Amino acid sequence: MLNNMEAVLFDLDGTLVESMSMWGDIDVEYLKKFHIPVPEGLQQAIEGLSMYQTAVYFKENFAIKDSLEEIMGDWNRMAYDKYTTEIPLKPGVRAFLDMLKARKIPCGIATSNSRVLTEAILKSHRIEDYFSSMVTGDEIIHGKPNPEVYLEAAKRLGVSPGRCLVFEDIPFGIIAGKRAGMTVCAVEDEYSVKDREEKIRLADFYIESYEELL
Repeated sequence: MLNNMEAVLFDLDGTLVESMSMWGDIDVEYLKKFHIPVPEGLQQAIEGLSMYQTAVYFKENFAIKDSLEEIMGDWNRMAYDKYTTEIPLKPGVRAFLDMLKARKIPCGIATSNSRVLTEAILKSHRIEDYFSSMVTGDEIIHGKPNPEVYLEAAKRLGVSPGRCLVFEDIPFGIIAGKRAGMTVCAVEDEYSVKDREEKIRLADFYIESYEELL
């Protein structure tokens, strides 16, 4: 799958790190502060949205009086300790990044998460130096499945979208990569296991673990 590829782009949550289930817990804890029960289907409703878009969704749907900046700040504070002390890399990630580095293939991050949390978890695992570019959800207007985040990541690397390989874990992310004109490899994740067949259908490749690529 690396044939003719000049760059590799990674989503973060559920793709490089095992963090997707944590966000459901944060939603419960956050809404509990306002005595609001978590409605059924919330995770599906906000899947793929940037952090800014998710804050807008919460503010409009739950009538939260805090500003968007305050909402996002609360989420960052709630998640920061978990991102720096609890969340592991997916198996094989570091070895795969080493392989890409040895082949001199530049790598970038294209995530809906915030820059502060993205930088925090990359530094906690000491893998920040593997990435030449980073585009986060607080820098873009449109979340996935819009291709904006991937097109911007390719632009910052100076690589044509058609020469980029994307790793993604959810259908909206896969669609975003494909809409950007990129080759996409879907990554298995416990959070999106229910979508496995859809992910296989949408993506060009599918892996259960990065260890398959070593």
